[in-house]
This record gives sequence, structure tokens and C-alpha cells, in this order.
Amino acid sequence: MVGPDYKRPSGEIPPQFRAAMTPAAASSIADLKWFEVFEDEQLRDLIRTALAQNYDLRNAIARVDAARANLGITQADQYPNFGVGGGFTSIELSREGAFSIPNGNRRRDFGTVFLSLFTYEIDIWGRLRRATESAQAQLLASDWNRKTVITTLISDVATAYFNLLELDMELAIARNTLGNRQESLRLIRTQLQGGVGTLLDVRQGEQLVYGAAQSVPSSEQQIEQTENQISLLLGKNPGPVTRGRPLAEQQTPPEVPAGLPSSLLESRPDIQAAEQILVATNANIGVAKAAYFPAITLTGEFGYQSTALSNLFSGARRIWSFVPQLTQPIFTAGRIPSQVEFAEAQQRSALAQYQNAIQAAFRDVSDALIRYQKVREVRAQRELLVTALQDRKRLAYLRYRGGVDTMLNALNSDQDLFVAELSLAQARRDEMLSLVQLYKALGGGWQ
Repeated sequence: MVGPDYKRPSGEIPPQFRAAMTPAAASSIADLKWFEVFEDEQLRDLIRTALAQNYDLRNAIARVDAARANLGITQADQYPNFGVGGGFTSIELSREGAFSIPNGNRRRDFGTVFLSLFTYEIDIWGRLRRATESAQAQLLASDWNRKTVITTLISDVATAYFNLLELDMELAIARNTLGNRQESLRLIRTQLQGGVGTLLDVRQGEQLVYGAAQSVPSSEQQIEQTENQISLLLGKNPGPVTRGRPLAEQQTPPEVPAGLPSSLLESRPDIQAAEQILVATNANIGVAKAAYFPAITLTGEFGYQSTALSNLFSGARRIWSFVPQLTQPIFTAGRIPSQVEFAEAQQRSALAQYQNAIQAAFRDVSDALIRYQKVREVRAQRELLVTALQDRKRLAYLRYRGGVDTMLNALNSDQDLFVAELSLAQARRDEMLSLVQLYKALGGGWQ
């Protein structure tokens, strides 16, 4: 066959992922199925529904079916095609025409039955086999793209779900803070009426109440919008989403193995899809180069023709034709060289995209690993900060009520605690999201 045979391009693969938490090992979290990574049963139900009903995934499956059908069409060109046919013809000739028939029978009736061999190309140079190779690679690329959609879909559902849990926690914090501040404001107003408080204290208390109050509808809005986002991913109309474990009870593994960098080429479906596109464009070079060489085609027909149906299949009524044909391009005004150049340029483009996909994958994993480590450290420090601010608030209000400190310090401690609690909720969400992103970056979820 003309054209280059495919060989996987060599590339520089690092011995270990940057920011890897443990020495490189064969095991990877990507080897786990998604329902082994996410332990929240409600999240598992949402993912199952999305995998069954999501429209993007349906579209990806349809593209795989189309690529499979295209492969069948391309493969059929390698084989001869046979057909059968028949017909009946009745002709009446003119007495005054080119052939004089003064007393003869001017009408002629005859029937035909035949087996035909449609035009069949002998694939000497491998043009049809290269075309089939390209179609096969395009089918595999479509299937790997489907798996990429699956991985992305699982990641999107998990991300939206953990965002929803974080918003639930924000709403609970805002409502709890609002209740405490309303109680403090009631006490301040009572003190003002008793002559031991000031109007400034009341205004500062009102400021904190209104600040917490506006957070409640804002969180409620984001919650409903996130629920609508999840419903869309599930292929459903907008509606409420059932929760499982609260965000504070979600568990993450203390360490996640990244696996060997070399295995990433097999784990990431987007890399596999890019390689199959490279295979297809490489085969197309052979298709284009085959146009330089002669094409040999065969056309044949065999059957019977007679004026009487009773003796249609007797030997004297047999008809047949066999037409071998050879065509060789001589002058094409540069069409064939341009087609070869076009195919080679597409192959170089696919090669660059394949190599870029590998480098992007290494970066994704390294970014996800460092994020997973640092977000956990941030969450631990914010937990300590919240604990300290809770004690500060308790002491500040004790000093205020004991008359040894101002209301301003108490209110400031309350505001600082509120902000820190919201930040802690976001850190817990970010910790879960970092696990989702690392799992996706390593190519997990499509198994």
C-alpha cells in the first residue's frame, strides 16, 4: 500500500508528575470507577441519571453510530457488488422507416434477465484499504470523544452538586448569624431604652442585621440556579435536587495516587481521541498518493434475452459483457500534488494537536495535584481561624455586657466570624472540587 504506515510519535514523558504527593507508582485514582470515588449515594444517583439522559452524551453516542455507519460504507468499496435485474421490451417498427417491412411483423417483444457486477476497483495500491483505515480511526476517535463527554459530565455533575452543598451551608450560616444578630440588636435596643446604650450602638447592630439578612435571599437565588443547572445536566426540566450528606460530612482520601505519567496516555480519552485523528490523517496521505497510479476497474453483466419466455434460459439466448478498464492520470493541473500536500498538512496539524493534548494533560494533572494539597492546607487553617474567632466573639460580648469594652469590638468580632465561616464553607467545597478535578485530569470516570 502506498502512503506511510502509522507509528506512534515519540515524546518526552516525565518520570513523575510535578507536585506528586508520593513516589511514582503503577496505581492511580483514575483506575477507580466513579462510584468508588464519590461515596455520597445521592450524588451517585444523580450521575447515573445524567449518564442515562444527558443530551450532550446522547449526541456523542449518535456521532459514534454515524462513524460506524461510515466505516461500513467505506469497507463496502473494497468488495464487488452484485445485483439482479429483469425487464420486458415491446417495440413496433414503422413500415415506412429505415427498414422496409411490407408484409412482416412490425412488433417485437423480448424479455431480459441478468446478473450484473457493478464497477469494482482492484485495490492494487491500497487506496481503498487506506480509506478504510482512516474510517476505522475516525470511529475510534468518535468513541473516545464519547468517553471524554462521560468524564466531563461526571465532573460537571459532581462540581455542581458540591457547589449546591456549599450554598446550603452558606444559607445555614447566614440564617444562624441573622438570628444571633437580631437577638443582639434586641438587647441593644433594650439597653438604649434603659439609658445604658447609645443610638450608635443600635445603628451598628442594625448594620450587622441587614448585612446578614441580604445574604439569605442571595444564597437562595444561587441555590435555585444551581439546582436548575443540575437538572439540565440530568436532561430534566428545572426543579429541586435532593441532597445527601452535608458538605461538612463529605470525605476525601488523605492521599490520592497519581500513577505513572506514561499511563496517562492510555487513561485520558481526549489523548486517545487525538491519536486516532492522527491515525486517520496519516492514512489519508495514502489515499491521496494512490491517485498518482493507474486505477483498474471491472464491470460485467451476464444474463439471458429472448422473445419468448418459454425458451428464455436456453443457451442461444445467453448474453454477457465484461469490461476491464484502466485509467492513468496524465495531466490534472496540479490537483493530485495539491491533494497530497493537503493530506500531509492535515497530518502535521493532527500531530501538533496530539502532542499538545499530551502536554496539556501533564499540566492538568500537576495543577490538580498542587491544588489538592494546598486547598487542604487552606481548609485546615480556616478551621483554626473560625475556632479562634468564635472564642473572640464570646469574650468580646462578655466584656461588653460586663461594661469593660465597647459594643464596636463585639460587633467587629461578630462580623469577622461571619466572614470566616463563609470562607471555611468555601474551602470545604474547594477541597471536594479539587478531588473532582484531579480525578478528571487523570482520566478517570469513563470506565
